[in-house]
Amino acid sequence: MKIAFQMDPIGPIDINADSTFRLAEEAQARGHELFYYLPDALAWQEGRLTARGCSLEVQRVKGDHFTLGEMREVDLSEFDVVWLRQDPPFDMHYITTTHLLERIHPDTLVVNDPFWVRNYPEKLLVLRFPDLTPPTTIARDLATIRAFKQRHGDIILKPLYGNGGAGVFRLDENDRNLSSLHELFAGFTREPLIVQKYLPAVTKGDKRIILVDGEPVGAINRVPAEGETRSNMHVGGRPEKVAMTERDLEICARIGPLLKEKGQVFVGIDVIGDWLTEINLTSPTGIQEMERFDGVNVAGRIWEAIEAKRR
Repeated sequence: MKIAFQMDPIGPIDINADSTFRLAEEAQARGHELFYYLPDALAWQEGRLTARGCSLEVQRVKGDHFTLGEMREVDLSEFDVVWLRQDPPFDMHYITTTHLLERIHPDTLVVNDPFWVRNYPEKLLVLRFPDLTPPTTIARDLATIRAFKQRHGDIILKPLYGNGGAGVFRLDENDRNLSSLHELFAGFTREPLIVQKYLPAVTKGDKRIILVDGEPVGAINRVPAEGETRSNMHVGGRPEKVAMTERDLEICARIGPLLKEKGQVFVGIDVIGDWLTEINLTSPTGIQEMERFDGVNVAGRIWEAIEAKRR
């Protein structure tokens, strides 16, 4: 198949952690032809969806992990699969790419389905499952957020469309910074904030479970660094091997059919203790860590699902 990757610059990536690199590596091993372009190179031109980029070959050699062909413009409708893999922030630039990619899907299979990536942001999709999630409020109004904190005492405050642990704050019962943080956020964004009750179980780890076409394939645990509330690996969280519990499987059974129905082939959900906190559709991670711990070819499972859809 002809596969295009819409992703961030490939040069700086960590080849031992990056999930997009692992997907490209597995696709190449299966005989597929790879093409690489940046989101800024996507364009709608008088009825055609085009991208300027290069053919791509990858190899697992640190510092020499990719080779690019000549820069050229392609018609993405001529590809079998386009991967939507740039990282958030989930801003209007990101949203516009989903509108454009929607013009060629599903004749060209866009993974994940861009319509539902746009309409199911990770911190909002969980609102469909209130019995699976910790107490949550989404608001821009300071009085509403303050009332939530008065009810629950120890809370997590974070941007609604952030990623990688950026801008995540824990405010415990004795904290006096809520007003200042609200003022800070309000100064540079018009978006609401999301607040959730703090879950003490996070000290034991934040579990990332990967689902392929709605079915769980495994999990890793991400343990916060000493003195940190955030467990994201971007900010020093330590991955470790972990098994899925009955509660994890219950959560997956509840959300899996919806993910499959909406064309979300590769999804990473976050579970702290018994509670679902996020459903990541935009650019989930964790493939390589899970493969190392469990010896399962997760990337292969993803490509098997995609190949079946193309057949």
